[in-house]
Amino acid sequence: MEKRIGRLIAGAGVAALVAGFVGLAQSTVSATTATSTFAVSATVSANCTIAAGALAFTPYDPVVANATANLDQTSTITVACTKGSTGVVSLDNGVNASGTIRRMKAGTNFLTYEMYSDSGRTTVWNATNTVSYTALTKATTGVTLYGRVPAGQDVPVGSYTDSVVATITF
Repeated sequence: MEKRIGRLIAGAGVAALVAGFVGLAQSTVSATTATSTFAVSATVSANCTIAAGALAFTPYDPVVANATANLDQTSTITVACTKGSTGVVSLDNGVNASGTIRRMKAGTNFLTYEMYSDSGRTTVWNATNTVSYTALTKATTGVTLYGRVPAGQDVPVGSYTDSVVATITF
């Protein structure tokens, strides 16, 4: 039994010695680090969208209501651009234009009309007279289009239409 106790004590001593070396080894080893700095970048591009609502005039009455009074209507062109970017909105003359005169067509007949950028209907809105736009946010913004069918046109009954392209250049 004494031999056994001696072996137990000796075993405990070896275990304590090993634990001490492990502790000593752990306390004297230190970690080394290295660092690197790198750049992060992104480019925000200018981008715009455009959507034009229909310019739908109420019925034109060449005999009474519009014999002497213009037929006016408005529409909205909706644009959205990257914040801080600028754009220019232009309108073509439509598919039925004769030179610079815009016309709606029904069969072989034409009803002239015009589109303006101001409520007084003094500034024609076309490819050369444009509307500038600066985006304060990326949110959509409506730009009002003012349409007019001039009074006094002698045209036959029909459904008159035209197709116009709205463009934003940015």
